[in-house]
Amino acid sequence: MGRNVTVSFPFEQKIVWRPDPGELQHTNLARFMKVHDIQSYDLLLERAVKDINWFWDAVLRDLKIHFHKSYDQVVDLSDGIQFPRWCTNGRLNIVYNCLDKWLLTDRADSVALIWEAEEGKTTSYTYRDISGYVNRCANALKVIGVKQGDVVGLFLPMIPELLFVFLATIKIGAIILPLFSGYGPGAIFSRMDDSGAKFLVTADGLMRRGKKVAMKTSADDAVANLDGFKHMLVVNRCNMDNIPWQANRDFWWHDIIDGQSETAGLEDTAAEDPLMLIYTSGTTGKPKGAVHTHCGFPIKAAQDMYQCMDLKNDETMYWMTDMGWMMGPWQVFGTMLIGATMLFYDGAPDFPDHTRLWQQIQRHNITHLGVSPTLIRTLKQHGQNQFADYDLTSLRMVGSTGSPWDPESWNWCFEHLLDSSKPIINYSGGTEISGGIVCGNFFSPLKPCAFSGPVPGMDADVVDDTGHPVRGKVGEIIIRQPWIGMTRGFWRDKQRYLDTYWRRIDDVWVHGDFAAIDGDGLWYILGRSDDTIKVSGKRIGPAEVESVLNTHPKILESAVIGVPHEIKGEELVCFCICKDQKSGDQALQAELESLVTGQLGKPLRPKKIYFTSKLPKTRNAKVLHRLIRATYLGNDPGDVSSLEDPHAIEAIKHAII
Repeated sequence: MGRNVTVSFPFEQKIVWRPDPGELQHTNLARFMKVHDIQSYDLLLERAVKDINWFWDAVLRDLKIHFHKSYDQVVDLSDGIQFPRWCTNGRLNIVYNCLDKWLLTDRADSVALIWEAEEGKTTSYTYRDISGYVNRCANALKVIGVKQGDVVGLFLPMIPELLFVFLATIKIGAIILPLFSGYGPGAIFSRMDDSGAKFLVTADGLMRRGKKVAMKTSADDAVANLDGFKHMLVVNRCNMDNIPWQANRDFWWHDIIDGQSETAGLEDTAAEDPLMLIYTSGTTGKPKGAVHTHCGFPIKAAQDMYQCMDLKNDETMYWMTDMGWMMGPWQVFGTMLIGATMLFYDGAPDFPDHTRLWQQIQRHNITHLGVSPTLIRTLKQHGQNQFADYDLTSLRMVGSTGSPWDPESWNWCFEHLLDSSKPIINYSGGTEISGGIVCGNFFSPLKPCAFSGPVPGMDADVVDDTGHPVRGKVGEIIIRQPWIGMTRGFWRDKQRYLDTYWRRIDDVWVHGDFAAIDGDGLWYILGRSDDTIKVSGKRIGPAEVESVLNTHPKILESAVIGVPHEIKGEELVCFCICKDQKSGDQALQAELESLVTGQLGKPLRPKKIYFTSKLPKTRNAKVLHRLIRATYLGNDPGDVSSLEDPHAIEAIKHAII
């Protein structure tokens, strides 16, 4: 677990950004600290984990979360730390706080959602507008038989209808099952089957790079063998021809929604009733269905946005995501509980060209932008002059999650996009966390690639094999106390939940990520611990080697795996994408081998460096090292449902021929 590894990569960096003391006074968190007479950020972190009952009660009050019936106790640990019960005996339907309560305030006619289609069309919806659509949708769902406790699959692109049905399903007491819009039939079926979902909302298709991509056919294939499936609701997104149709099972969205009343009741739900199942792929076996409740995931999402990212109700959040990735629901719940604005974009981020993102920031006055380091590495090829024609001054921060940064790309983003004056707020946690374990903030100095530290309320640490804290060395991230967003377990699989997080150290959540804390108290996430490579007794994370490879001017991106070696235990094999596809030759291989050896030592000299046109990734740009390793070794790749582009596996195969 904790690997006494000496790493050079992050710790040589210097502090490049410090918060402005004047601006700090106006942050959400400064106001929170003043209300509770807390004199410093460090004291807040200390008090938040010393008394979790006080802290989470204070968060609920700060976010002005309304309960139809007040809770008796913030958290009940009588079933053990692994199964806390939150807001006991409280009654809460979170949609009231996301939507209905704003209709009684001056936020009612403020914009909640901006939708931009790839084709260029832009539409805005106020909280009042959305309420009408959600109520009509809620009534329509009841017409087709959806009732409290039913699971409804959402297999849609990022279009307004997705938000409407997302909230409507929860409003009537049913459970949403978000599905990645790029899934094939097998991935949809496995999640629908495991969850017991009998209803699916989909679209005829979606737009990607100017082309129509069918969705309804994948949905049909997925439910064909699903026991007890009842109805499919279909949005006409692309006006596609010859859509397959099954009478009495399939309904067009417009046919069943348009005639419904704009008034609908709010189902009375318990604070701990499930509202969402969101599946995360494991390295082996079937996907894991994380269970989230009305007083869980939404509260944690809003807290992270409000306290760490300082989102205010007159600002706009655009996290580049899909609803099937946790950042989609995170964006919805967080912005709407705060009363802010969100942007949905249904299309490719660099279509019709690489300036699309900069146009969006200017056009919609984006204040909070969430991207992956992978996208920044791609966009920086076009140079710093790409910003010249755009007013990006609305940006207050850039957030990032999904994969580790390399220092060069981080610095490029900080210096040229943010003018070296605004923070990059790194964010890392997971689907089972409901947001972040660690995050940047507006209170703490930053170094390239670093996190400020744990999110307030997260009793996190980095430990060695024995569970003891380590500093300046690589260890595992652990969490010692529960938090309100913690998954309530895996759907119908209690044992797997316990085995995944709670069996390695007694009564401690072991997350599965390698991290390190430097001498200034800043954190670095170094990749999944199950991706770790051990060469001649030295353990190293792929990110450390990849960061070296990515400094070469001809390399766009890389992925590193460990493969068996009878003497060393493992040795490195590297896959690189060149900025110029013609650059990958023996001379470049030799340069890269020397680069790695020179910076990391002779024992880590790669066995082989391959050049590939693609790397297998999830939609949120995480490189799937286990799939690369399985492909290289000729093994069964296991679960591939999270893979965005199936052709990436063929690219790896082609590279090693």
